[in-house]
Amino acid sequence: MLAPPSLTRRHALFLDFDGTLVDIAAQPQAVQVRPDVVASLRALHEALGGAVAIVTGRTAADIDRFLAPLHLPLACEHGARYRLGDRSGGVAALRLQPVLDALRPLLQRHPELRAEPKNAGIALHYRQAPQLEALCRQALEGALRCVPGAELLQGKCVLEVKPTAVSKGGAILRFMDEPLFTGRVPLFIGDDVTDESGFVVVQSRGGLGIKVGDGATQALARLESPPALRAWLAGAAAALAGPRLPRAAAGEGAR
Repeated sequence: MLAPPSLTRRHALFLDFDGTLVDIAAQPQAVQVRPDVVASLRALHEALGGAVAIVTGRTAADIDRFLAPLHLPLACEHGARYRLGDRSGGVAALRLQPVLDALRPLLQRHPELRAEPKNAGIALHYRQAPQLEALCRQALEGALRCVPGAELLQGKCVLEVKPTAVSKGGAILRFMDEPLFTGRVPLFIGDDVTDESGFVVVQSRGGLGIKVGDGATQALARLESPPALRAWLAGAAAALAGPRLPRAAAGEGAR
């Protein structure tokens, strides 16, 4: 595996959130964002002319709350929703009632499970009861037979129902076709199997995928942990401090 490269002003930086910028917590809302992470992202957003985006399974509201006061370009819910400058959009929401109906008795029997409804899908977290993974999968796979255009995505102690037409790789491709990102060398940093499509895309565009943590991956570079990534981001921000490239008109400034 390669070591992460030195960041230059010609890069575009795409970052996952959970397990990447922040350590994974027992509950999704319990993650802690260190102040130095926000400071590094703000500095890199300025140094790279705005070409820093978060690509995550989270909702936009979650990311904006955790990274406040930053308001970065964003692909959320695995690419089902996006935001760039004053533009936003996404795919149509799934018909989730069959999924909710299937989960209701499961959640009543096992309160340690947590369902997380999103704008375009729903996630079922079983981190506090990993022995229930097979039961969770069985319930969701049965419900999906009644939800056209949906698929099941496996993450770290989470199963997520999402639209079949979206992925993190597709979200990065959308960004790379925008003037703010076009012509740059893309880096995508993530930790989970849900990030693999993003690694493939950036490497097909002459960039580099960087896997955080252990495990098999198609990324060509690796960082050992979220703290190692935070140190890399801080070092990159310090190295790039100084005169900046002008931000493209389509970019979203940090608020």
